[in-house]
Amino acid sequence: MLNDPLADALSNISNQEKVRKNQCMVPASKTIGNVLHILQKYGFVGAFELIDDGKSGNFKVDLMGNINLCGVIKPRYAVKKGGYESFERRYLPARGFGILVVSTPNGVMSHHDAQEAGLGGRLLAYVY
Repeated sequence: MLNDPLADALSNISNQEKVRKNQCMVPASKTIGNVLHILQKYGFVGAFELIDDGKSGNFKVDLMGNINLCGVIKPRYAVKKGGYESFERRYLPARGFGILVVSTPNGVMSHHDAQEAGLGGRLLAYVY
């Protein structure tokens, strides 16, 4: 039984990247799928597909070797529309390098998109 499926998925992706694998399998959920769409949009992972085995599915993710480190942010901090910069300094190594994944009222998006839309939300993960 998984306590935090998103954390397990991101640690699996990070570990498979470190050993230079081309693909990995992560458990499927709606949140993990949304986070994978963000990672794909910013070029951190390649294509991914849902493999349904009956009771619970898995995502088969193509790795590109572009991830240095990724992980979840716990606790899930609430951030206001102008408060992303302090969390960028905390979780990312340099300004403009990497992304924070945020759950907003308009869906899961990167912190860049959330700033452009003027939205706050809850921090889910970081990737660089």
